[in-house]
Amino acid sequence: MIEIIPAIDIIEGKCVRLTKGDYDTKKVYNDDPLEVAKMMEANGMRRLHVVDLDGAKSQHIVNYNIIERIADHTSLVIDFGGGIKTDEDIDIAFGSGASLVTVGSVAVKEPELFGEWLEKYSPAKIILGADVKNGLISINGWKEEAGDQLMPFLERYVNKGVENVLCTDISKDGMLEGPATELYSKIMKQFPDIHLIASGGVSCIEDIEALDKAGIPAVVFGKALYEGKIKMEELKPYL
Repeated sequence: MIEIIPAIDIIEGKCVRLTKGDYDTKKVYNDDPLEVAKMMEANGMRRLHVVDLDGAKSQHIVNYNIIERIADHTSLVIDFGGGIKTDEDIDIAFGSGASLVTVGSVAVKEPELFGEWLEKYSPAKIILGADVKNGLISINGWKEEAGDQLMPFLERYVNKGVENVLCTDISKDGMLEGPATELYSKIMKQFPDIHLIASGGVSCIEDIEALDKAGIPAVVFGKALYEGKIKMEELKPYL
């Protein structure tokens, strides 16, 4: 059964969502991410995907205090991304209470450093962030096209021991028009042993059912939940 992972995106300490990664489309859903995390936990969620959008924009972790608060006041397994660019950043993330970290830009620009992190922290704690648009990897908060094609990029790192991949179809993100199920199925067909986390476009419970039927291991979603397109009771069978 597919793993359900709600997302909290953070700007200036608040829970927000963007559309296609555009900061000008920011919509604030709650001033306190901890309040949202507690609500998720109370409804049976066990894991949380936290993204530091300020960190992604400024190229270093900014909102690590939010991880600390969530880790201190819930038992949720936190996977954290956004602005992890240096040894100091990744140490801050784990030191603040993240159980896993999502890393994308470093994997593209500094593959040796990414390899060191895989070895130091283990593949079980590192998620390869593969944000994709028109088949190409995007980095630095989706502001920069890396030029790497998705499948060769994934193959390179799966061969180096990567077990966890978070793939976001940028064109779908925040659009509430359905996920790129065909793309994720293609990834799973080529790399059947990875723990793939699908991200972007989830609009209703039927989207999650379709991903589950396609054999996708996990899904991250947020906007559909915050907008009431998916009700908590609809998620109960997956928790």
